[in-house]
Amino acid sequence: MHKMLWALFNRDMTLFMQRKQDVVTVLGFFLIAVALFPLGISSDPDLLRTIAPGAIWIAALFSTVLALDRLFSEDLDDGTLEQQMLMPVPISLMLLVRLVAHWVITSLPIVLLAPLMGLQFGLAFNEIAILTLSLLIGTPILVLLGAIGAALTVGLKSSGGLVTLLLLPLYVPVLILGTSAVSSTMNGVDVTAHFSLLGAALIVSLVLSPFAVATALKITLD
Repeated sequence: MHKMLWALFNRDMTLFMQRKQDVVTVLGFFLIAVALFPLGISSDPDLLRTIAPGAIWIAALFSTVLALDRLFSEDLDDGTLEQQMLMPVPISLMLLVRLVAHWVITSLPIVLLAPLMGLQFGLAFNEIAILTLSLLIGTPILVLLGAIGAALTVGLKSSGGLVTLLLLPLYVPVLILGTSAVSSTMNGVDVTAHFSLLGAALIVSLVLSPFAVATALKITLD
């Protein structure tokens, strides 16, 4: 089973790397969205530093949603998804491996670019560290929750807007916790509670989301 899951992980990683335009689109959207905030709001350093957590987190959120549109659609079209559902491994575990591969390719680069974006907004070193850590914990939650919406709409054409509408209420708490952690650091407030809640949300998402995705895909395939 371990070899089969590892082969599935490598397969998804290879396919993602072959579709470099998708990865470039996601990262390009993130960079452009963050870069446009100073141009559209103000060049005042204090104001930019204040809005930095929200700007970077919002850009990361919509970049994640943008990457979810083709998470299952191509595999459904060519029949690969049906074959994967018949693999002699737990479906939820198989889907978790796929979601991990998706996060590594689409969201991990956003986390790695976060310090550079933080410098653009004039954040201090400790604030950049908290921002990066919040994204490291928060972006997997975005992917896990987003996969539920992607599975529910996988059979529909042009489902990107629908996925966004379905997921925004679920994303709001993660967005608030991620931005509040950085803002609290700016004000000298302890951020343990923020990361405790983010960690709890990540654990719950890791446990429940694969089952929810599996159920949604079974409904679609039936």
